[in-house]
Formats: sequence, C-alpha cells, structure tokens
Amino acid sequence: MADLMEMAKQLGKELQKDERYLAFRKAAEENDEDMALQTLIAGFNQKRLDLSNAEDAAVRDEERIAALDKETREIYNIIMAEPHMIAYQAARAEFEQLLDGINRVIAISAAGQDPDTYDPAAGGCSGNCSACAGCH
Repeated sequence: MADLMEMAKQLGKELQKDERYLAFRKAAEENDEDMALQTLIAGFNQKRLDLSNAEDAAVRDEERIAALDKETREIYNIIMAEPHMIAYQAARAEFEQLLDGINRVIAISAAGQDPDTYDPAAGGCSGNCSACAGCH
C-alpha cells in the first residue's frame, strides 16, 4: 500500500488543479491587485487599530469610540460591497466547502466508518457525533 503521506501529497497536488481552488486563487490575486480595494482595507485596518487603542486607553472617550466604531463598520461595508471582494468571498466559500468535504471524509474514516457513506449533497450533520470534528 502506498505511504499515506505520499497519498496526502498527491491529494494536495490534485486539489491545486481543482477549478474551485483555481477560482479562489484567481480571486485572491485580483483582490491583491485592486489598489482601490487595498487602500480601503488599509484604511479599515488603521481604523480598527485606532478603535482598539481608544478602547484600551486609560481614560476612555466613549464618544470617540462610538465614532470610530461607526467609521470602521462603514468602511467594512464598503469593502464587502466591492466587486472583487464579492467574487473573492464567493470563491472562498466554494473552496472551503470542498475542503470541508475532504476533511469530513477523513474524519469519518478515522472514526472507523465507511468513507463511501459520505454524501456531500446530504449536507452537514449525520447525527452521529463520533465522526464529527465539531459543529460549524
């Protein structure tokens, strides 16, 4: 029988050929190349830092904290409405669903169950917690 680590490496190579992986990587690259989006993200990160510092200050200015919190939420909403971010989120969700399915097959196999019983169309919980890595 083939070494399990070699099989895992082969699975990794096949995973990198999958259309969901490729779409996720492409969307991530497009996000990285979108300078307007990157500027928004940098501004968001700075506002979050400012908010954190304001919350941790020895003397809290609740009015400033509320204003920073509002600004942070507004920038976040703008970022999440950007076309590249929308595409990235959708591609990431598809890819994570693939990874979740792979992990579930491994988990039920490690629990002694038949891996062929996993049906990705059936959704999440089978009701048998012995093979579960935890609810999501």
